[in-house]
Amino acid sequence: MITGEFRNALDEKGRLMVPARIRSEISGNVLILTRGIDRCLWLFPPEEWKRIAANLLSNTSPFNSRARLIQRKLIAPAQEVEIDRTGRITIPVTLREYAGLTKETIVLGIEKYIEIWDEAEYQQYLTANESEFQEAAEELGGLVSF
Repeated sequence: MITGEFRNALDEKGRLMVPARIRSEISGNVLILTRGIDRCLWLFPPEEWKRIAANLLSNTSPFNSRARLIQRKLIAPAQEVEIDRTGRITIPVTLREYAGLTKETIVLGIEKYIEIWDEAEYQQYLTANESEFQEAAEELGGLVSF
């Protein structure tokens, strides 16, 4: 299970250290990186990405404008990235620009995938969505018991 919240910095070449705890949960050294929703990047193990991409493509049509939008935003920019010997991945410039990644980042492990955020962007997102989080937590309260 991939979980955790980590702060890491991009280096001058656009490389990001994948936290050791996350690396230990990933088999192999290749991941799939693509645009996420909410101005972050999504990082998937290849088998999980294949499942999601196949599901998206089999349930959408290129003749539907909304389906094309999803395909163009999520599927088209997806790229394989390799974890190097020191545990880093290189984030392509186009994806760095999309997510507004500058220097400081937040890496979130969310069970089956990873989100990469610019730290300031993530803090703004959390602040802007606090009341919505409270409402969502209230709704889930009936579904989850401790």
